[in-house]
Amino acid sequence: MKKLFYSGIIGLALFEVLNVYFIMPMPGGSQEVNSLGLAYFLYRWRWLFRGLFLLLIILGARQAFQNAKWMPLLCLAALGALTYLINFKMAADSMFHQPSALRMKPASQNVVKPEKLVIGIAHQGEARAYPIQFIGYHHQVRDSIGGRPIMVTYCTVCRTGRVFEPIVQGRPESFRLVGMDHYNAMFEDKTTGSWWQQATGTAAAGPLKGTQLPELPSMQTSLAKWMELHPNTLIMQPDAAFQPKYDSMATYERGKRTGRLTRRDTASWKDKSWVVGIALGGESKAFDWNRLQQQRIIHDQVGGKPLLIALSRDSVSFVVLERVSLDQTFTLLNDTLLSPAGRYTFFGKAIDTGYADLKPLTGYQEYWHSWKTFHPLTGVGR
Repeated sequence: MKKLFYSGIIGLALFEVLNVYFIMPMPGGSQEVNSLGLAYFLYRWRWLFRGLFLLLIILGARQAFQNAKWMPLLCLAALGALTYLINFKMAADSMFHQPSALRMKPASQNVVKPEKLVIGIAHQGEARAYPIQFIGYHHQVRDSIGGRPIMVTYCTVCRTGRVFEPIVQGRPESFRLVGMDHYNAMFEDKTTGSWWQQATGTAAAGPLKGTQLPELPSMQTSLAKWMELHPNTLIMQPDAAFQPKYDSMATYERGKRTGRLTRRDTASWKDKSWVVGIALGGESKAFDWNRLQQQRIIHDQVGGKPLLIALSRDSVSFVVLERVSLDQTFTLLNDTLLSPAGRYTFFGKAIDTGYADLKPLTGYQEYWHSWKTFHPLTGVGR
């Protein structure tokens, strides 16, 4: 019977470790294997496993304490400490929290520096900007725009900013951060317990596997550049309760952090190199950020659509615009796009009368390892 006690101790300790190992970036490549199915199974049936191991501990406790007193006590204390650490300190939603009160202010009341990077969204005549320094910590921020609920998400380990409409099967849904899959933030919906990838908005495990959240077009620019396009934008303000967390993120957006998960490879096509990813018409391509910095404008096509990628003179804001034809080429002069057919603002608005605006397309700046993981058939821009 004593063996039951120690088997239960070891089994429960091992289970608690494995329950978090596959959904957090742990040593040994926990995020580099296709273990999502196993991770979801362990998590989904966690109380059954815990109950079985606790039953073994209870059945063997009397015999274990008769033979020795301090060893069983030490084992129980160690198990309790491990369980607390894993479930209350290492759990994703224990480390990262949503703002206690979301404050959106116009430019006249804004305290965010103009050079800060933001994820911007415009809809139904409204515009809103969310600094990466803030949403990078929170991972998700709930808001609404033009009467439409939105879920602004960001994963610092993948450098992926996405804006979704949190509507599942026609009903509003709430989500919590539950862990990671292939280094990408993973959310759990409250209704079914399905797990959703942040980079794709797709349910990857659970009853709703394969379901897709509607995504809203967004843009990554400096706040100053965003306000040029949308002077009446509202801007997310810092929550004083999380200021130390924001301060720790101050160097992230410019690629100055040195940690293994959130650093930047300055060389091209390394795991932590920056790329601009574009997915259109069933095709995806990645474009080297270093090349964009050197050339400031790239002409290509994705999914049969001719496009251009332009980098602002601030060296951080970029746009993806659809060209009229493959033959249409542009140069960039002080953030003005020039072509034989006319002049355009950096965001594709026609300056000369008689010309139509260029259509904006969605492009993402992210780590190369993330883009190629979630777009395994991606091409590489020429």
